[in-house]
Amino acid sequence: MNTSRLSYVLVTPARNEEALIENTIRSVAAQTLLPKKWVIVSDGSTDRTDEIVQRYAAQHSWIELVRMPDRRDRTFAAKANCFNAGYERLKSLEFDVIGNLDADITFEPDYLEFLTSKFVDNPKLGVTGTPFVESDTGNNHSYGHQFANLEHVSGACQLFRRKCFEQVGGYIPIKGGAIDWIAVTTARMRGWQTRTYVEKSCSHHRQLGTGNDNPLMVRFRYGQKAYYVGGHPLWELLRGCFQMKDRPYLIGGLYFLSGFLWAMITRMKRPVSQELIAFHRGEQMVRLRKVFGRLFPFARPAEPTPEKVAARASQT
Repeated sequence: MNTSRLSYVLVTPARNEEALIENTIRSVAAQTLLPKKWVIVSDGSTDRTDEIVQRYAAQHSWIELVRMPDRRDRTFAAKANCFNAGYERLKSLEFDVIGNLDADITFEPDYLEFLTSKFVDNPKLGVTGTPFVESDTGNNHSYGHQFANLEHVSGACQLFRRKCFEQVGGYIPIKGGAIDWIAVTTARMRGWQTRTYVEKSCSHHRQLGTGNDNPLMVRFRYGQKAYYVGGHPLWELLRGCFQMKDRPYLIGGLYFLSGFLWAMITRMKRPVSQELIAFHRGEQMVRLRKVFGRLFPFARPAEPTPEKVAARASQT
């Protein structure tokens, strides 16, 4: 892997992560390509998170603990604020890549070198990552099917080319979430390529999105998010039906659809621009046409013959 010209930094927002963050720190410390700096932002933790981070910071000069003011709740907006506070500590440094790493992730020793090398291989790559596997459930990752969108990069570990991150404007603090989705989709809207590489995966040691809710309410809130980021109703209907095949069978997809419909009926405020909504819906319709073309190849319009192409050209 060619990463000789690139350096990277990491930011990890953490709130009461004493049970999981030590393994994340050990994973990063064991990497074949170490970060230039790693800022762990404690979001008013009241457990031993700060103590654990400080112990490792004393061993590794590239680890720094930043503590945010005390508060009671855990929100996605707070996560974005923590990341942005970490970025403020780093932006005066010279680096090529910046990563957002959750405090409950572990991976193999060459994981971050693998991801960093992708920016060398592709100068147009703005954001990259891998699938994550929820270690407690044993479920396969969400990219393990033929319709998976490999252009999306999940928020558990996102690496941005610095120029891309600055053009995107970083993470926008939104209490309801989708902050990582907005950043990745905005990157594509600005002309960057984004990619999840399935050759590797990381382990996520807390079930996604369960920091405050039970798994069914997580599905409900995913439906709400799908509405407020501007998802096309047809796409989201099919998405909910598709999710009914996963555990909890049927009911999980129904909760997703209920969340979308509830947000639509109550006219939930959309915190994204009309430009991003139009771009997002355009991408969904392109994917939908590809999916239907794959499922029903006989329904594809016939390719025009050279004679027809020449005839059309002569008429113009």
